[in-house]
Amino acid sequence: MLKVMIVDDEPWVLEGLRTMVNWEKAGFEVCAEALSAGEALRLIREHRPDLLLTDINLPVMSGLELIAAVKETVDPPPRFVILSGYDDFNYARTALRHKVDGYLLKPVDDEEIEELLGKIRAIIHYETASRLEERKKHNILVHNLISRCVQGDWSQELEHAAYGLLGLQPDTELQCILAAAISGSGTVSLNEGDTEGFPDHLGYVFQDPAGRAGLLIRSAGLSTEALEAAAAQVQKVQSAKLGVPVAVMISGRGNGLRAIQELYTQTLEVWGLKYRKERGGIFYYNDLRTARLTSEFTDGHFTRVLDEVKEGVHERIRAAAREAFAAMTAKRVSIDAAQAEVAHLEMTLCRSIAEMQGDPDQIMCAMHKEYGNMGGLRDYYKLSLYVDRLCLETAAYLTELRAHNEGNTIYNVIQYVDLEFRSKLQLQDLARQFHMNSAYLGQLFRKETGRSFSDYLNEKRIEAAKSLLKRTQLKISDIAVQVGFSNTDYFIDKFKNKVGSSPSVYKNAHNNKQL
Repeated sequence: MLKVMIVDDEPWVLEGLRTMVNWEKAGFEVCAEALSAGEALRLIREHRPDLLLTDINLPVMSGLELIAAVKETVDPPPRFVILSGYDDFNYARTALRHKVDGYLLKPVDDEEIEELLGKIRAIIHYETASRLEERKKHNILVHNLISRCVQGDWSQELEHAAYGLLGLQPDTELQCILAAAISGSGTVSLNEGDTEGFPDHLGYVFQDPAGRAGLLIRSAGLSTEALEAAAAQVQKVQSAKLGVPVAVMISGRGNGLRAIQELYTQTLEVWGLKYRKERGGIFYYNDLRTARLTSEFTDGHFTRVLDEVKEGVHERIRAAAREAFAAMTAKRVSIDAAQAEVAHLEMTLCRSIAEMQGDPDQIMCAMHKEYGNMGGLRDYYKLSLYVDRLCLETAAYLTELRAHNEGNTIYNVIQYVDLEFRSKLQLQDLARQFHMNSAYLGQLFRKETGRSFSDYLNEKRIEAAKSLLKRTQLKISDIAVQVGFSNTDYFIDKFKNKVGSSPSVYKNAHNNKQL
């Protein structure tokens, strides 16, 4: 049922509208009434109505001024219908400029208002469905972005995406939270937009490769007490939902996109020790470090396996994996702790693939398709099969990537340009640095990228400039210098050629979209 609020300075009008209109039939219920605009503003924040039905002539503040104030303070604002005792076109025209959905004359006609309510109800349902769909798409993008960060997949493009989707800056302080059922008999699930104790704008939900629920938190300004209270709420709600104890692991604090993987790894280390806590609870990485308990997290079991994967000899990889599982069996490491170590191994291998400009998903999608979620691998035998296959497939892929990249100097040049495009770069200097002829390097660059070196460099700088224009108030000249242009006029000219408008026009257009 949609909520409607009625505002009129005449009590008899409020009474008449409340009783004469069949609100339930129209799909609405009256949630509040107000005799003035000031009272209405207070009640609107409390009740969040879907529709505001207001008289145009109110004391102190008019109905139109009330609508303007609501639009500034409520997001999203309700729909609006104006009531008036004057059949004056100027009133109606002014109301339409405020984008109201209806202009009704007193006394209100039953059929007229019911017809209007039907139209408004359809509009509200459509807009609500559209917002939910957009929110769903946004959450999928956020989930994928954080999952890539968790696996150590970092790039300039990913950083720009984080600016837009999450609003993350290099100095944004973050913490990672991981929640999992102690017994393994239930799956913790945090709903998108429902972070159970954390303000929605501070928390981003994700799921790790083993199916555990994760939460990335903007921790700046969040006190230790507030963090613990919110984490306790997560633990309480999930334990009650699953009927089994739930452990909540909390990382230390880090800054920016590149810290996400390390923060997630810290929660895995805590998870590797949580099997000692039979009743669940809230566990902090910093507490473990202080108590020197992290030495119990034996992530050294797979150290030799990683070394052998880099060497690429299958027999030695299998032998190292067997040795690792034998050591864990001898120490009676729990299956949960073993899963945590395998997840850490998996993440390290994905990072190695990404560093070689490979696609970790090429391996991980195939693994998940064959073995399912790692949370379902509940014995050493299944885990050992998973590790064996994961390491062999990764070793073969790394060998393939290495063969492709070895001797491919242009790959290293492009990677260098992508990282250092803000500095003073010239083709001749790069050629000397990479021991190549400058003309030949220019030909290779065009063949590999489809653009000349200067065009590629300017495009990287302009993309960085677009980001700064959208999210900062820096001067055009300062932005030009920051992204690598020493001459502002040259920057403006190149920006126009690439984008189709000047930097100032681009900035103003983006600011207008945000209004």
